[in-house]
Amino acid sequence: EHERRTRGARAMLNVDPPDHTRLRRLVSKAFTPRMIEGLRPLVERLVDEHLDAVAPTGRMDVIADLAFPLPFTVISEMLGMPDADRDLLRDWSHAIVKLLDPVISDDEVREAFVSSDHMTDHVHEVIAWKRAHPADDLLTALIRAEEDGDRLTPEELRDQVVLLFIAGHETTVNLIGNGTLALLRHPDQLTRWRDDPALDANAVDELLRYDAPVQFSRRITVAPLEIGGRTVPERTFVLAGLASANRDPARWGPTADHLDLGRSDAGQHVSFGSGTHFCLGAALARLEGQVAMGRLIRRFDALALADPGPEWNGRMNLRGLARLPVTFTPGRTPS
Repeated sequence: EHERRTRGARAMLNVDPPDHTRLRRLVSKAFTPRMIEGLRPLVERLVDEHLDAVAPTGRMDVIADLAFPLPFTVISEMLGMPDADRDLLRDWSHAIVKLLDPVISDDEVREAFVSSDHMTDHVHEVIAWKRAHPADDLLTALIRAEEDGDRLTPEELRDQVVLLFIAGHETTVNLIGNGTLALLRHPDQLTRWRDDPALDANAVDELLRYDAPVQFSRRITVAPLEIGGRTVPERTFVLAGLASANRDPARWGPTADHLDLGRSDAGQHVSFGSGTHFCLGAALARLEGQVAMGRLIRRFDALALADPGPEWNGRMNLRGLARLPVTFTPGRTPS
């Protein structure tokens, strides 16, 4: 049964125009700059709650205590997804994104397929419940668009929700985790950002450039392509190295491997991709990164790695940390 089911075939990440254009236009209504900025109070409240919870202890795991729960909760709120099954959804999501790796074992493929089917069934149930209990959220908006004749089929609706849910938190976990690690390994840059809130936006872009949350993007050529004096034939599977492009000396010069939060052109990184499939949630990821890391480094004094060798998640594409234990000067929770 698992081998016969289609998984994500109608997600906008996996289709070309004109279908992609229609799907993206529909979903993008929830990701306008005004809509994203409207989420700032929620993001700030969640970050403060997570930091309040660990403040008296003087230690935290940045991944478990901040980087994962923040974007997970935000995208769940946006979609109107119930969070009672958080642990199951997290485990399914972690298994599914392994399919983005170019090298994966048979066991990992099977686990990903089973998890994908569980996730799909769960989303199907949520959609059915939401049809009967509409609310002011993205999922209800997508359902209404379908029912208003915008040709969003049940399969398309389901696949967009799964895509938005997974993409809405998996990559941001890496942004916050990898970014915090980079700051702790470059204390001069951490101090620079902590002391200058005007750097918030540029600092996050430079951290995105320095250690991309997504290492490469998958493409299939639709026509022969000349790259570096070589011809890539039509219908060739290609991995575009986003992280490599972000460190290319031909583009970034002799400081390509340096972390510089004041880099004037940091925002020209390609961590969100480029072109038709540019990341729809880029503004949301930037907002979450700015608030999470900015408040973390300003809230806690003497922030330091508790382990010089943090534990990585073992993925090749969505390369990030499984754990990032840190210590800091304990403080009281604000009243």
